[in-house]
Amino acid sequence: MVLLFATCKRSKEVPCDDYRQAMRDFVVRISGTAKAKDVDFVVIPQNGIELVTSGDDATANLATDYLAAIDGHGQEDLFYGYSNDNTPTSASTTAYLLSYLHRSQQVGKSILVTDYCTRSDYVADAHEHCDAEGFLSFTAPSRELDVIPTGSIPHENAQNIVRLSDAMNFMYILNNERYTSKNNFIESISTTNYDIVIMDLFFNDGTAFTASEIESLKFKSNGGKRLVICYMSIGEAENYRYYWQSSWSHHAPAWLARENPSWSGNYKVRYWYPEWQDIICGSGDSYLNRILDAHFDGVYLDIIDAFEFFEN
Repeated sequence: MVLLFATCKRSKEVPCDDYRQAMRDFVVRISGTAKAKDVDFVVIPQNGIELVTSGDDATANLATDYLAAIDGHGQEDLFYGYSNDNTPTSASTTAYLLSYLHRSQQVGKSILVTDYCTRSDYVADAHEHCDAEGFLSFTAPSRELDVIPTGSIPHENAQNIVRLSDAMNFMYILNNERYTSKNNFIESISTTNYDIVIMDLFFNDGTAFTASEIESLKFKSNGGKRLVICYMSIGEAENYRYYWQSSWSHHAPAWLARENPSWSGNYKVRYWYPEWQDIICGSGDSYLNRILDAHFDGVYLDIIDAFEFFEN
């Protein structure tokens, strides 16, 4: 890996005059790279919903190239959790987010909402709101996304889910540190009937899930098929990932910005730099190629809203 990314240390400054368009272009590149290898590969950006329009508000013209490259949107905290977990999101914030989400939905994109709440009345309310909007709903018991919820699954079914638009529910389980082994984690997922599972490429010991392991997860407990989507952060670099070089802590490449104070080990990146984009979706041992080789059905792109950091 050191040889593959050694040029990062010598990268020259790359200016950016439109942080939003730069992120759109990055997502379009990821999508094009993936769909060239698997035409059915699903691309879902999380948050950063403002990118769906090319102007300053939700009424502006749609960003058509960006929307053509993606299959849906993930949105956190739409109804619960925006300011604090287990707390209703303000009506004004919900209305703001909905104004953009509706634009995406109107052109056929699926909307996956993750609310952070555990109170039974809040959980029921979040599901009801999503049903009314035609969104898929997941209520996460923990911000760490390390728990499979107990209780019923919204719109649980035995149907075969072959495309994103078929799905009626989903589960987001990013952190698998509670599980003692890969097999324990796989067995826990396999006993559920979620239509979509969003998970990490790696187990907590650093080993990647294999193609055969991912294929085994593509079946619900009731026998129906489901989609297995892989999480990938593209707006931050994570020092626990395979691509990280220890030397970066002392001699950071030009594209590496400061550490996220809210998430230790996560570093903002100048995502428009070719060197960072090659790590994510270039040829060879890129993150995206590893995901494709593991036979995931799609990718869930995080820190899409990194443009806000650089705009501010």
